[in-house]
Amino acid sequence: MQGLIVGGALLSLGGVAGLLWCIRLVVKARREATGDDDLRARLKRVVTLNLAALAVSALGLMLVVAGILLD
Repeated sequence: MQGLIVGGALLSLGGVAGLLWCIRLVVKARREATGDDDLRARLKRVVTLNLAALAVSALGLMLVVAGILLD
C-alpha cells in the first residue's frame, strides 16, 4: 500500500504542476493578447489543460486516500 500512497502523491504533484503551468499560460496570454477575441481563443485552450490537470490531481488524491484506507 505504500506504493499506492507514493504513486498517488506523485500523481497529485504532477497535477498541481500542471495547474501552475496553466496559470503561467494565462498570465502570458493576458500580456500578449492583441484583442478580446485573441484572448478568448487562447483561454479556451488553457481551460482544457486546466481541467485535465485538475483531474490528474484529484485522481492522485484518490489514490492516496485509498492507500491510507487499505493500509
